[in-house]
Amino acid sequence: MKRTTGAPHRGARSHLGRIMRTYAIGDIHGQLEKLKAAHALIEADKAAVGDPGATVVHLGDLPDRGPDTRGVFDYLLKCRDAGAPHVILLGNHDRMMRRFLHPEKLRDQMRDDLDWLWPPLGGRETLASYGVDVSHGRRDTAIHADAQNAVPESHIALLDSLSTPYTEGDCLFVHAGIRPGVPIEAQSRDDLVWIREPFLSDTSDHGPLIVHGHTPVEEVTHYGNRLNLDTGAGYGQALSAVVIEGRDVWLLTKDGRRPVPPIGP
Repeated sequence: MKRTTGAPHRGARSHLGRIMRTYAIGDIHGQLEKLKAAHALIEADKAAVGDPGATVVHLGDLPDRGPDTRGVFDYLLKCRDAGAPHVILLGNHDRMMRRFLHPEKLRDQMRDDLDWLWPPLGGRETLASYGVDVSHGRRDTAIHADAQNAVPESHIALLDSLSTPYTEGDCLFVHAGIRPGVPIEAQSRDDLVWIREPFLSDTSDHGPLIVHGHTPVEEVTHYGNRLNLDTGAGYGQALSAVVIEGRDVWLLTKDGRRPVPPIGP
C-alpha cells in the first residue's frame, strides 16, 4: 500500500512513549456500505502502523437520508459486541430519531419546529429501512405508532447510549462544535449537537483541536483550531475517515494516507 505519512507529530506521544493515534469518521447518515469502506481503510492503516487498539470515533448522525439506517445500527452493534474500540457520539439526527420514538414526543426538544418526517431531514428514509409505511398520505401519528413497533429495542438502547463530547490526545471530538468562549465542561448539549455559528466563523484557539461534523464541506478541512469531517455522505457524497496524531491529520484513501494541512488561523 502506498503511504505518504510524513513524520508523527512530536507532541503526539503518551507518557508511555506510544504515539497518540486516533481515527475518526464523519456523519454516516444511513450509508452502510460507505461505513464499511471507511472501517476497511482504518483497519488497513492500523495494520500498517501496528496499532490495532487505536480508538475509532464516529461523530454521530447514524440515521437519515441514506438507504440503510437499520443496517448501520446492526453493523455498529455487531462491531461493539465484537469488542471493537469504537466511540459513537450523539448527533442531532440521532437525537431527533430518539425523540420521535419516545412514547409521546414526536419532535426534538431543541428544534420542535422541525418535523423529522419532513423530507429534507431524512426520517422517512430511516423508517422505510425498518419496513415502516411512510407514504405521504399517512398521518404522522400512524407512522409514529408503527415506528415504535418496528425499531428494535437494541437500536433504541444504542441511541440512548450515545454521549458527547469525547476527548483523546490533543483533540475534542463532538458532532457539531462548541460555543466559543465557554469552558468545555459548561458547554450545552444543544450546542454540541446543533451549533453552527458563531463556532464556524470563530478563529480563536479553543485549546484542543475540535473535531466535528454536522456542516457539510466538499472535503475534509483543517482550519487550525477545528477539523470538519462531514463531507456530505447524507447527500450522496463521500464518507470520510481520518487518522489524527497530535494535531496532524491524514485522510485515509485506497492509496494510503493523504495529509490534511491546516489552512489557518
